[in-house]
Amino acid sequence: MPYFEVVTAVAAPPDRVFAVCLDVEAHTRSMAASSERAVDGRTRGELLPGETVTFQARHFGLTWRLTARITSYDPPRRFVDEQESGPFKRWRHAHHFEPDGSGGTVMKDVIDFASPLGPIGRIADKLLLSWYMPRLIRTRNAYLASTFG
Repeated sequence: MPYFEVVTAVAAPPDRVFAVCLDVEAHTRSMAASSERAVDGRTRGELLPGETVTFQARHFGLTWRLTARITSYDPPRRFVDEQESGPFKRWRHAHHFEPDGSGGTVMKDVIDFASPLGPIGRIADKLLLSWYMPRLIRTRNAYLASTFG
């Protein structure tokens, strides 16, 4: 199963970073390059425990939809979103927020996922998505971190 982590320093306290990471509109702005937008569930504001959002975006020239639910919520330290429906066989994204000791936050994204289609999906995971997905999360995090600067 593919797995990766991305660690990002953010110049804001954990409670503020936690909130912006749950903000649907901040997320869609951070993914503007893929024309991402919220099309169902909570489409504005901050996601709460148990809520879902469906994002639609273009990746690899195709339009995809992914519905995620907030399955774990421990403010301002951690939350988890998991795919309920969408292109992956499995998608689980744990977001961790720790104080950095100087008023900022160390944000850690821990993601495990798997593509469908058995051996073909495993090849896609290894050759394409293991490079593409961490890059996408780093781009998202850079945008979110810049909103505090």
